[in-house]
Amino acid sequence: MAIANSSNFLRRLGSAPLFALGFRPFYLLAAVFALVALPCWVVSFFGGMQTGGYLHGIAWHSHEMIFGFAPAVIAGFLLTAVRNWTGQPTPTGWPLIGLAVLWLVGRVLIVVGPAHAAAAIDAVFLPALGIAVAIPIWRSKNTRNYKVLAVLAVLALANLAYHLASLDLLPREIVRIAISAALDVIAILIAIIGGRVIPVFIGNAIENAEPRHNASVEFLAVGSLVFILCLGVLQPMLTMSRTVWLVLLVTAAVGHTIRLALWQPLRARANPLLWMLPAAYAWLPVYLALRAMSLLDITVMSASVHALTVGAIASLMVAMMARSALGHTGRALVAGWAEISAFALLQVAAIVRVVASSFASGVYREAMIVSAMLWTMAFAVFLYRYWPILTRPRIDGRPG
Repeated sequence: MAIANSSNFLRRLGSAPLFALGFRPFYLLAAVFALVALPCWVVSFFGGMQTGGYLHGIAWHSHEMIFGFAPAVIAGFLLTAVRNWTGQPTPTGWPLIGLAVLWLVGRVLIVVGPAHAAAAIDAVFLPALGIAVAIPIWRSKNTRNYKVLAVLAVLALANLAYHLASLDLLPREIVRIAISAALDVIAILIAIIGGRVIPVFIGNAIENAEPRHNASVEFLAVGSLVFILCLGVLQPMLTMSRTVWLVLLVTAAVGHTIRLALWQPLRARANPLLWMLPAAYAWLPVYLALRAMSLLDITVMSASVHALTVGAIASLMVAMMARSALGHTGRALVAGWAEISAFALLQVAAIVRVVASSFASGVYREAMIVSAMLWTMAFAVFLYRYWPILTRPRIDGRPG
């Protein structure tokens, strides 16, 4: 009887709505993690607790936001989008549970240790995700999406390098290079995915809108990000002048500004769920401009980092999570108070963090707390709205 009950439970769990499609468990895990992790980091920063049995303090915060939170959202998006792009299945049921558990165990072990087990488990997740999306892409001969696999591969290598350096198996300076490379890779992924979906969504939803792609601008904008990544990785072996970096960063900022303008984002201003996407993307050229300004000592590097991480990455992820969760559960693509509030809170959190880092150092600690509170409120609102959506069947009765 016990064996039969256990078998029935496992069968029901594998067929639960939460594991019907990749976005469901990973969006939920990412939002819960974002809600919990940042308050823990702030408390740790002010000496209230020690985070990490393996990584501690700022190392834990930076790694877990870049290699923990962001890959969870990326996993949810790709496991869902690749199915649409290729017409091929992606993991559901128990294979999807396995991927989610792998990600979750990595987060737990990094907190409680042991270090080598934490590093090994966490380093496996991104390659596993890469295989899960590479199989349908390869089967469909969908060469257009090979660049997505390349981005995942570089992100996985950056995470592996981070762990090897943290375990003193590589020089410690590799930690900084791995973090910088990972941020550059995620910026490239934002450029790739943003360039694919934002103009299409605007063109489909807004009458008389004609978002455009210009080949030269595309090469300038995306190509400059690739150069930034490559030069950043090679920087310890090359002597690059500040002028070269300034030209490259300003070129990238201008390129992405023009690229965004060509998509006609202002035409989406009456559609909140739609305008959130270009509004979040607009933080990408802001990040590049602030990074250039930091070379001139006008701002600090931390300002550009948080313009990217809070302004561009987290904001775009919340906007995409909301849109794809609504669409893939059979709901209307309409933003309510929760979506607008969560997105607005993140915008203010990013502005507070960036301004305090750059121009208000005297209130930096207070601004950090305010920004963290706004971030936490944003994900609390998101979870309030999307927990039932992600854990219940589609409202139209279709699978997924």
